[in-house]
Amino acid sequence: MKRFTVRITLLFILLALLGAGCSPKTPTPAAFQPTDAPKTPKPTFTPLATPSPAASATTAAPTVSPTPTLGHPSPTPKPSVPASPTPTLAPTITPTAAPARPMRMASPEYGMQAFLWWRPEVASRDVQMIREAGFGWVKVNFGWRDIEGAAKGHFDWSRTDYIVKIVGEAGLNLVVRIDHQPAWAGGGFPTNGPPDNPQDLADFLTALATRYKGRIRAYEVWNEPNLAREWGGKEPDPGAYVKLLKRAYAAIKTADPNALVISAGLSPTGTWNNEARPDEWYLESMYVAMEGNSTGYFDVLGAHAPGFKVAPETDPAVVAADPSLGGQRAFAFRHVEDLRAIMVRYGDANKQIAILEFGWTSDPRPDSPYNWHAVSEETKADYFVRAYQYAKQHWAPWIGLMSLIYICDPDWTEANEQYWWAISDPGYPEFKPRPAYIALKNMPK
Repeated sequence: MKRFTVRITLLFILLALLGAGCSPKTPTPAAFQPTDAPKTPKPTFTPLATPSPAASATTAAPTVSPTPTLGHPSPTPKPSVPASPTPTLAPTITPTAAPARPMRMASPEYGMQAFLWWRPEVASRDVQMIREAGFGWVKVNFGWRDIEGAAKGHFDWSRTDYIVKIVGEAGLNLVVRIDHQPAWAGGGFPTNGPPDNPQDLADFLTALATRYKGRIRAYEVWNEPNLAREWGGKEPDPGAYVKLLKRAYAAIKTADPNALVISAGLSPTGTWNNEARPDEWYLESMYVAMEGNSTGYFDVLGAHAPGFKVAPETDPAVVAADPSLGGQRAFAFRHVEDLRAIMVRYGDANKQIAILEFGWTSDPRPDSPYNWHAVSEETKADYFVRAYQYAKQHWAPWIGLMSLIYICDPDWTEANEQYWWAISDPGYPEFKPRPAYIALKNMPK
């Protein structure tokens, strides 16, 4: 009996050991998890309220007389804590052959901004919805801190690889906005600001453009540097931006000569204080810093063109003469024509403008600084279509890409001001179009 008991005991031990050896391994986490890296703060327009006298200038007189308006800067976004990605010291993707694309765009070309970073299943769907609308471009924010946040030279390409892949498979052009420096680069982190050493940005762009040569068609270098909140909390400095832009241009063009380099879209504001500079003055100051020649700085001028309270065809002079409409030329979609006039004056008539953000808000919240220029969803739809039609009829051949805002981020709620600029509602798996998306899809291209 004892011998039988010992045999049974040995049998159970043997079975237990075999069972342990056959246990399934812990699954490898998916490459895309919403919580495994910090989010780059969402973009915003400059909130603008009914104008009142602006603060007096505290710096030397500008090249162009500023047209002051009251601006209420958005709160600084919550800081983005760098992730700890698996370091990749050098690009590892072999670029796939891409069809040669012209350096000059059709007039206009059609784009939408979408948020493809954090949820791959939503990203895939939204890319398809952009294509189904007959649009050929998608604009995406590539937060520098979300790619090279751990340390200089340590890259996490997981999300960018996926985004570039799905956009390419859909046959769309990709324009990426590059800003939001990592903590190690300084620049007033966590505020969005230029790196302490401009070469750090150039090195990052070399890696990025090398990895995705022929697959990213255009790069926007920074965003709204005429606002302090996008310039490390410091007074906007067009001369410093031009130096950063020159290094960025050289880095991108060396790695991918066929990529388009677009200057930062400027915030359309007439405000003149320590927090903001008028976009017209800023652009002219850029040309002064470039010694009147933009060669080696940008291929295409970037611009932002929200329509605020008026229809897209409205003459900016009409808006400037009416305080109820804002009382400044910057409060009109056609304010882009003012930037174009500066380009022509400095000999850039042959270069195009890319509108990187434009739209109308439907924000109904009484306490919102955007409420004064809100329109209905139906009016928004009408204005979008008319904006594309106006540009096609009156701005050819100098208008290039016109990228509207936004396909809705799935995380937005009615408490987010960006929610009210969108042309769709958040949700998954169902895509919930607003009237603007439907109108734009049906619009002749």
